[in-house]
Amino acid sequence: MLFVSAAFLVCAGLSDLVSCSPVRSRSSYVVKDSHHVPRQWTRIGQAPADHVVKLQIALKQSQFDELERHLYEVSDPDHHRYGEHLNFDEVNDLVKPGDDSLNLVHEWLRDHGIGQDRLSYSPAKDWVKVSLPVAHVERLLNTKYAVYKHVDGTHLVRAPTWSLPTHLHKHIDTIQPTNSFLRAAPKKSNVMPVADDEQAVSDLSAVQRIKATNPSSNLSVAQACNVSAVTPLCLRTLYGTINYEPKVPGKNKVGFTNYLGETSNRSDVFLFLNQFRPEAAQVAFNTVQFRIEVIANGDNQQTPNNATQLAAGKDLEGNLDAETILGISYPTPLIAYNTGGSPPFKPDDNTPTNTNEPYLVWVQYVLAQRDLPQVISTSYGDDEQTVPQAFARRVCNQFAQLGVRGVSLLFASGDDGVGPDGSCFTNDGKNTSSFLPSFPAGCPYVTTVGATKNFNPEVAAYDPRNGFVSGGGFSNYFQRPSYQDAAVKPYVASLGDQFKGLYNKRGRGYPDIAAQGQLFQTVWNGTIRRLDGTSASTPAAAAILSLVNDSLLAAGKRPLGFLNLWLYKRGYKAFTDVLSGAATGCGTSGFPAVKGWDAVTGFGTPYFPKVRAAALNSY
Repeated sequence: MLFVSAAFLVCAGLSDLVSCSPVRSRSSYVVKDSHHVPRQWTRIGQAPADHVVKLQIALKQSQFDELERHLYEVSDPDHHRYGEHLNFDEVNDLVKPGDDSLNLVHEWLRDHGIGQDRLSYSPAKDWVKVSLPVAHVERLLNTKYAVYKHVDGTHLVRAPTWSLPTHLHKHIDTIQPTNSFLRAAPKKSNVMPVADDEQAVSDLSAVQRIKATNPSSNLSVAQACNVSAVTPLCLRTLYGTINYEPKVPGKNKVGFTNYLGETSNRSDVFLFLNQFRPEAAQVAFNTVQFRIEVIANGDNQQTPNNATQLAAGKDLEGNLDAETILGISYPTPLIAYNTGGSPPFKPDDNTPTNTNEPYLVWVQYVLAQRDLPQVISTSYGDDEQTVPQAFARRVCNQFAQLGVRGVSLLFASGDDGVGPDGSCFTNDGKNTSSFLPSFPAGCPYVTTVGATKNFNPEVAAYDPRNGFVSGGGFSNYFQRPSYQDAAVKPYVASLGDQFKGLYNKRGRGYPDIAAQGQLFQTVWNGTIRRLDGTSASTPAAAAILSLVNDSLLAAGKRPLGFLNLWLYKRGYKAFTDVLSGAATGCGTSGFPAVKGWDAVTGFGTPYFPKVRAAALNSY
C-alpha cells in the first residue's frame, strides 16, 4: 500500500514534466487479435517506416444490445413500433462509448505522444482516428507491418498480429488497418463485348425495335425480354414496375457505392438512358437528380479512360449500377458514393496505393450524415475469412445503425457459388476443405441479393462462358438470427449429411432475395457490353424496392428500413419462388434452389405490385 501511494506521489510530482500513468505501469501488452494471411496474399517486404496509416480505433459501444432491440422492434411488422425508426442523435446516444473507455484510450495515446488535438472522431465518438507513420503505429500496437501482394497485383500494408495493454482489451473492439485483408472487389464476372457476338447484335436490334414502341403499353414478358440482352424495359416488365409513376421523388432517394477507383461516367450513362429509357436521359448530367459524392479521395474522373484504365475495365461496375438503377427507378434521385481512402504515401516498388478499409471509410461517412437515401446498393465483397472476426462484427454493427435509421442495405451474394473450384480451404493454418462464405453478405443486418436468369420461369444464374454462378451459403462468423429459423432450418435439414463439414449449419444463411443478373446491357466507353453478376441483380433489386418506398412515403407511411424481419415474416409471399439451379462450386453440386427459401436465390425475385401491396398492408 505504501508503495502504491509513493508511486502516485512521485507521478503527481512529475506531472508537469512527463506523462505519468500508474495504469500504464501495471498493464503489460498482450495480443488483442491475430489473423492468418489469406492464401492469395504473399509477404514481399517490410513496410516503409514513413508510410502513413490512418489508424481507426473502435471503442466498445456502450449500448449496442439496446440498439439491436430497437432495430428488431421497428423492423417487425407485428410490433406496435413498426416503422418508428430512430434518428441521428438517438442512434449516436446508444453507440457512444463509456467515459471510462474514452478516457483510458486518450491516456494510452497521450503516453505515446499523441495528444487529443491530433485526433478526430465519429459523431458518437465510438471511433477515434489518427494518421501516423508505420514506425509509430508499430510501437503503439507492439507489432510489425509488412507489404503484402495479392495474386491480382493488389498491395496492402498489414500487421497480422497486434497487441494492446491488457487494461484496454475490454474497451477496444478492433483497430484497423491491421490484420484485415478485405478487398472491396466488385462481385461481377467477365464482360462480353457485343461487337464480337453476332447473336447479341441481332438480339439487341430486336430490343431496340421493342423500345421504339410505347413502353407503357401492356407488353408481355416474352415481348419485352430477350435472354441475350437484358434491358430496363425487360426488368420493368418482368418485375411489374412498368406502369408505376414515382410520386415523391426527392423525398424518396436511392444510393449505391463505388470503390477501387470506380465512378459512373455520365456520358456513358446518358448514352445508355437515351437508348433504353429516353425520358430519363437528361438525368445523366443533372447533379441534383444524379449526385456523385466523393469520399476520402474517391475517383470521379469524367474524361475518357486511358489505355491502362480501359484494359482494367475501369467504371464498368460504376456504370452498371447507375444505369440499372436509373433505368428502373427514374425520376427517383440517385446518389453514388465514390469511396477512396488512400492515404498520402511516397511512391516506390513496395508501397501500396490503398491502405484503408473501404467499408469502414464509407459506413463512417454515411453514418455522419443526417439525410440518407432509404435504399443503398453495394455490389462489392470478399471472402469472409479474409476479415478478422472482430472487425467483421464491428462493421456489421455499423450496418445495424443504418438499418435502425430506416435504411435498407442491399449487398451482392457473390459470383462463385459456394466458392471457386480449387480455392475452397480454410484460412486458419489447417487448410481444411470448406465452402467460402462472403462478407458482408453474411451480416445479419443487411439484405443479400442473389442472381437469376431466364424469364418463364427464372432459374438460378449460371453462365458457363465465364464461370459466373450466383453465390450463396452460410456465415462462419454470424450465427443464424432467429428471424431466419422458420425458413432456414427446414432447408438445412433437407440437405441431410450432404456437404457435411463444408459449411456452418447454424450460420446466417444467404441470400435473402434474388433478381435478374445475367447479360445486362451496359454502356461503357461509348459502346455496349454485356455483364453478368450479382453486381447486376443487387442494383436492380434496390431500384424496385426504392419504388416500394416511394409508394409508402406517398401514402404517409415510413420506408421499409431493415428488410429482413418483414421479409421473413410476411414479405416473402410477394416474391416469385425460384425452383431450379444451384450455387455450384468447390467441386460440388452446391446448394440447390428448392420450394421456399434456399441458399442460392433466397425467397426469389420481387414482383412489384405484390411487394408494394404487402408493404402497404403491413401498417
